This record gives sequence, structure tokens and C-alpha cells, in this order.
Amino acid sequence: MKALALLFALFAGAAAALAQGAQPGPVLPAFYDVTGVAADDVLNLRAGPDSSTPVVGALPPDARGVEVLSLGGNGRWGLVATAEGASWASMHYLVRQPGQPGDRLPRPLLCTGTEPFWSLDLRQGKALFERIDSAPLRLLPVWEGSPEGRPPLALGLRLEGEGAGIQAVVRREPCFDEMSGRAHGLSIAAILSGALGDGMLLGCCSLNQGP
Repeated sequence: MKALALLFALFAGAAAALAQGAQPGPVLPAFYDVTGVAADDVLNLRAGPDSSTPVVGALPPDARGVEVLSLGGNGRWGLVATAEGASWASMHYLVRQPGQPGDRLPRPLLCTGTEPFWSLDLRQGKALFERIDSAPLRLLPVWEGSPEGRPPLALGLRLEGEGAGIQAVVRREPCFDEMSGRAHGLSIAAILSGALGDGMLLGCCSLNQGP
């Protein structure tokens, strides 16, 4: 329960920063690599966006593909996704990986939800939807974009294939999966149609470096 309370506190701080317009710089979430840390040292992960807060973990000096969810502390600290949830790292020691535009959905992207358990694995030019009560379904993206005249904080997506369709809105905002305990920087609302039946699914999305 203590870990759960800590995660809620971390996300509350990130959400407050977003609401106050305190997230300058690049569009997130995005992958970063650790830089400038000595080979015999580590990059500390902290409970809050301040060097006076407790150390709760560490990243190796050659860590790559660190998912930064949001910024805090006037942009000096990044909320980093970890297996245990999320914690804060100094952005001074993190460099953004190239090729991550902010005006469209990142790829690859893995979105998941519970009750029922489902997943949507988005790759370049294709997607795989799986649900506990049905066979995997391959879909193709037919449209993707952001609201006209608005920043890309919300992105729309339409997928079609094999007599089925999914229309989804993905938002750049803190999202918490209580079952897995993992922190995410994107939420998703997906409307199903056709062979998938009529329904709506809610879940969270994370950047995915899997094969």
C-alpha cells in the first residue's frame, strides 16, 4: 500500500505540473539515454523532483531507452517509468533519442487495459489487437491525426481490418494501471465496431522497444 500511495503522489505532482503549464520543452513521453555518468557510478532515481528527496532506485551509466513520462522541477527533473511504477531522475544526465516527432503517435506503442484484459500493439503501418475472450486481430491504420488548430496533446487513430474497426483517442497525460503497478505517460479510449462488437475500452499506453 505504501508503494501505491507513493505512485499516486508522483503522478499527482506530474498532473499538477501539466495543469499549471509547467512542462516546457519536448513533447513527452519519449525515450532517453543516460549520459555523463561515470562508468563506475549510477544515475539515482528519487521519490520527488528534488535532490533532497530519498533515493528509491538507480539507472546504470549506459542505460538506454529510458521512458520519460513528464517533467517537473522547472524542467530539471524527469518522471521515469520503472517496473515498480515511476520515479524522478535528473534531466542533466538524460539525452533524448532522435527520431521521435511529437505531432503523431510514437511507434512502437503498446496499449493495455483490464476488465477485460486487452492489448493493442501499434507498429509502423500495422497493429495487433488482442482480447482475452477472442482471437488476435491484425489491423491497418487508415487515419491518424491531432485536433485541428490544437497542440498534439490528444491524437486520434482509426484502424480497420477483417471486418472490424477501432477508433481511438490517445491523450498525453499520466495514466496508472493499478493491477500492474506500472506508470504510463499516455491514456487511451478505444471504440470497437464490426466483428469486435460494439463497445468501448479504456487503458494506458507505454513506449515499447520489444521486437
